[in-house]
Amino acid sequence: MTQTDPGPTAAEAGRDAAPARQSDRDKWRAFTAIAISFVTMVFSMSMVFVALSAIADDFGVTLRSVSWVVIIQSLVISGLMMPMGRIADMVGRRRIHLIGLVLFAGGSLGVALAPTFGLMLAARVVMSVGNAMGQAVGTAMLVAIFPPEERGKALGSQTSVVAIGAAMGPIGGGFILQVLPWRALFLLLLPPLVIAYVAGHRYLDEAQVSGAGVGVARDESRPPFDWGGAALSFVFIVAMVLTVSNPFALAWTSPPMLAGAAAMVAALVAFVLWELRQRTPMLQLRFFARPVFSMAVASRTLSFVAYTAITFLMPIFLISVRGLREGATGAVLFGASVGMGLAANQAGRRTDRLGERPIYLAGFGLQVLTLAGITAIGRSTPLWTVMVLLFLNGIAFGLWNVPNSSAILAAVPVEHLGVVGAFLNLTRNIGNVIGQAVASAIVVAVLAAEGLDIPLSKIADTDGAAAAFLRGCRFSYGTVTALSAVALLLGLATRPRPEAGRTG
Repeated sequence: MTQTDPGPTAAEAGRDAAPARQSDRDKWRAFTAIAISFVTMVFSMSMVFVALSAIADDFGVTLRSVSWVVIIQSLVISGLMMPMGRIADMVGRRRIHLIGLVLFAGGSLGVALAPTFGLMLAARVVMSVGNAMGQAVGTAMLVAIFPPEERGKALGSQTSVVAIGAAMGPIGGGFILQVLPWRALFLLLLPPLVIAYVAGHRYLDEAQVSGAGVGVARDESRPPFDWGGAALSFVFIVAMVLTVSNPFALAWTSPPMLAGAAAMVAALVAFVLWELRQRTPMLQLRFFARPVFSMAVASRTLSFVAYTAITFLMPIFLISVRGLREGATGAVLFGASVGMGLAANQAGRRTDRLGERPIYLAGFGLQVLTLAGITAIGRSTPLWTVMVLLFLNGIAFGLWNVPNSSAILAAVPVEHLGVVGAFLNLTRNIGNVIGQAVASAIVVAVLAAEGLDIPLSKIADTDGAAAAFLRGCRFSYGTVTALSAVALLLGLATRPRPEAGRTG
């Protein structure tokens, strides 16, 4: 095995080098350039769900077929994020960021103008490649722009921006669709993307965002790219997403599903063996030998599984069981994004002063408590109670997400921030896929056990269906509450090293 030593961590490099600090004005200009792209990309991902029915009607395809608009996005972004992060570490993060914006804008225009469903899906691939490039480098650029003692502030501000984009998607998309055709959604993405490109071109300095600004000289010899690792990681992630999400609704013991599971395991084993033998691997697997890194990654993934199970089941409960309209449902769910944005901003600043551990422990603990409360929700639970629980659950997410990300990034060398930042986003996507799969599998199993294989729209009008659905939800919520408790225990065992520059 020939993997090289991972080298000094980001925290160590930040302490040992004399960084070229930017002024506050320059830092926040650079942050704004990145934030515009973050909001636009997250908005585009969340808005598409409200447009699926209109897209299906326009092209004359089934709802099952139109689901590939979302599936393709998930596959491309998940499969390409880590390779793009590694490429960015090698050739420059600003360059990858700007190219990603161009591809994202071109794909958006292609989706809006596509005359056929097939061409629209092809444009979605281009759009998703650009999205993957943006997600791969965004976090790493922010961490490189801000000094180590302000990392929490940077990550907290980033999470708040993501919350804004996530909240705007379904609400803004819904209002736009009331007066304009679905194609307008993708055309309206172009102005902010142009602004993001111009701002990025002007305010992002390649040396700063790619690491040289914090005392790490870029290697002009440029090591070879790990094509084998990139290919194997892509195969594993695609096999995992397709197998776990099961978009074709196949039986779990059917030959295609068993083949997908076998391909997933084989690709993972091959990826690990390959990476351990490379001198310049795409992902340094030896990072996992560091307890802070491995336990923080595990707790992050489990917590995303729990958070996604709530966001997946709660809209179905409110619409199909409680009988709320889509607009009212969006208003109820909006509080979670508000809580996330508010908590993330404060968590970032408190992390810089107090360190990561007390903040993410508070977040993990609050997540366990709110999930336990959500488990008890029923048909007669007042909506204000539901809204308060979702708001608190959003606060919990904002509290643990920022210091957890900070602890992971501080545990790796600065020159690997691109691929590790991409890996952070990949763990989120993996948690999302697993959370949806676990939640839906449990609810469907409970409904099927009572002979209720019915569309969701029929739950409220079918005898016993609402009660069975609620039982399934409670089993799902109980399961993810237990997973959150495990994340809390892992958090208790995670002890990040203190960094210089913190006060308090």
